[in-house]
Amino acid sequence: MQAGTVLMASALLALVGVQAQAQTPKAGVPQFQVYALWPKDLPNNWLLGQVSGITTDRNNNVWIVNRPGSLSKRERAAEQNPPEAKCCAAPPAVIVFDQAGNVIKHWGGPGQGYNWPKSEHGIYIDDNDFVWLDSNATDRLGSPADIAVDVAAKEVYAADGYTNRRVVVFDSETGAYKRHWGAYGKRPSDEKQAAYDPSKPPSQQFGNPVHCVRIAKDGLVYVCDRTNDRLQVFRKDGTFVAEHFFEKETRMNGSVYEIAFSPDPEQKYIYMVDGSNGEIRIVERSNMQTVGRFGRIGRQAGQFTAVHNITVDRLGNIYTAEVQTGQRIQKFRRLDTPN
Repeated sequence: MQAGTVLMASALLALVGVQAQAQTPKAGVPQFQVYALWPKDLPNNWLLGQVSGITTDRNNNVWIVNRPGSLSKRERAAEQNPPEAKCCAAPPAVIVFDQAGNVIKHWGGPGQGYNWPKSEHGIYIDDNDFVWLDSNATDRLGSPADIAVDVAAKEVYAADGYTNRRVVVFDSETGAYKRHWGAYGKRPSDEKQAAYDPSKPPSQQFGNPVHCVRIAKDGLVYVCDRTNDRLQVFRKDGTFVAEHFFEKETRMNGSVYEIAFSPDPEQKYIYMVDGSNGEIRIVERSNMQTVGRFGRIGRQAGQFTAVHNITVDRLGNIYTAEVQTGQRIQKFRRLDTPN
């Protein structure tokens, strides 16, 4: 074997070795390991901007929305006239990957034919395969952060959001307003709220942003009150059920960014993304206790820089998206089930 071949083989073995080192989990808790080779290189000299939303469809394809406008002139050097370097170029806002990490579809504005958001934020695919995109623009709602769709009831829920402090429900067919509520199911206030202080009683209002809304199969609605370090649970009519705090001493941007449910029929686990502490928590949904966690702040595979969103495919694999200087997506393979 030639020297160059030996070096290449050694490098590959080192990479696979990192991928194969699984943490020692508690019995019965889902196990995950970062898949450092996912996704594959993007085509067309593309470089991801801030990835502000991620979801999966019924075929286990992974959909992301990124912010091409967040790329710097240096990062778009190949687009300059004349080109200033060989790489790179801004990608379309929406990109779809298959399980192997190949790009299989892409689209999005701004441009002719698109009434495009000013600032892309989230993406959701409902059971009818309709794609829903959020916008941080302030001329629609109050900079909503997330959406969920109840196809059977023909209703769409918006986490509204960065300016307002509420969940709003609309008719998904007509867009007609139906109802809204704030923290504890009460009327939301537009008054400026005091900064989160873990030593004080819980705020009676959501903080900014109300960053996620998710509907479980049993009909409970989960809302991420990010900067108040809590997850509140409601019935679909806005009746308050419970609240749960996570890493309550966290200030910064808060500890409860977004959640995804495990794909089993009971949705036994909630996977919670925490951008301030750079981790994924595994929460048992029946008692809301944290039973596992992985990740830390960092730039290596399996670590996080400004992790923002999370989704789970039907095989149980987790995918994460990072904003700010993270600008990437990662896949964490479920190890304790056939995949």
